[in-house]
Amino acid sequence: MPASSSASPSVPDLVDHVRLACLPGIGSRLRKRLLERFGSPRAVFAASATDLAAVDGVGRRLATEIPTLAVAPTAAEVIALCRKEAVDIVVEGAAGYPPLLSRIDDPPGLLFVRGTVEPCDSLAVAIVGARHATAYGLKLAEQLGGSLARAGYTVVSGLARGIDAAAHRGALAAGGRTLAVLGSGVLNVYPPEHGDLARQVIDAGAMISELPPLAEPQPGTFPQRNRIVSGLSLGVVVVQAAERSGALITARLAGEQGREVFAVPGPVDCRVSRGCHRLLRDGAKLVESVDDVLEELGPLFETTTTAAGRTVHSPAELQLGEVERRVLEACDALADAASGAATVDGIVDSSRLAASQVLATIGALEMRRLIRRLPGGRIARA
Repeated sequence: MPASSSASPSVPDLVDHVRLACLPGIGSRLRKRLLERFGSPRAVFAASATDLAAVDGVGRRLATEIPTLAVAPTAAEVIALCRKEAVDIVVEGAAGYPPLLSRIDDPPGLLFVRGTVEPCDSLAVAIVGARHATAYGLKLAEQLGGSLARAGYTVVSGLARGIDAAAHRGALAAGGRTLAVLGSGVLNVYPPEHGDLARQVIDAGAMISELPPLAEPQPGTFPQRNRIVSGLSLGVVVVQAAERSGALITARLAGEQGREVFAVPGPVDCRVSRGCHRLLRDGAKLVESVDDVLEELGPLFETTTTAAGRTVHSPAELQLGEVERRVLEACDALADAASGAATVDGIVDSSRLAASQVLATIGALEMRRLIRRLPGGRIARA
């Protein structure tokens, strides 16, 4: 997904997108309002101060500054730096933009990416938690990260100290993919002691930020990045969190985005378990093992492709054995256009399995809510 690839806007358009993203005072929501009003970044910069000021959230000062910044060299310098340092620029709406992220209310206008974001990363779960985690929390985060990676999921987190770093390391140790969303620029790794971990993440996935590549971390950028962590994920697991923490912000955002929220319980007298206990009281799913996460993840927003090249409709398909996969694939292959259903006899013939084995497997797939029975001995996707 290089900045100059055919998947991205043309170079002049890309410059305008980057210029708009680099404007101080314009966040994702205001950018969305400007584009809805004017249609394109170029039209935003061509608008008069009067028209700009009519957009909700644009004050007089910003309205007068926007046109003057249309000729600023910042965007061209950022693009040149990205090309030099192998940082990809992915614009919302272009090929390569994460489809899950595009579904949230305020997706970033563009992403700066070091590494690669693959189609299989639509099968992602975030693990977040306290920076000052206990040994218990770090152990669980690493175990969960490894277990999710082995199950075929990408692990998303924020590269922060504590739980985030443990989750990334668990996924890496299991040979899985992991994405780190930063509250700084991707060429300004924070915290700095995670430089080696960042390089490993890039090799096994990507570092992502909506901020310009050299941007410094600021207190306000971390809550903003949390919506990206949850937006990239089917669900968010909070391992440890104090009663006021960024992890709880991520969990709240996940709920608002329609994603699953999970929490790991801890000792009742542990300060960094109080946030998790509050989440559990509020309806989060309790996590004792990775199975508690895998069993709750519902159907995907759209079909995706695993790292092994298999098309899946639901996260539950990642847990299927060979026989279950054969029966499900036969059901998909034989489904007619009118009803989307296949016959049991057809599945038996196509899968080359015994009828009794097919019937038992259909029952198991039905329990997993992957298929449903129709009248006349027909089977269809749930």
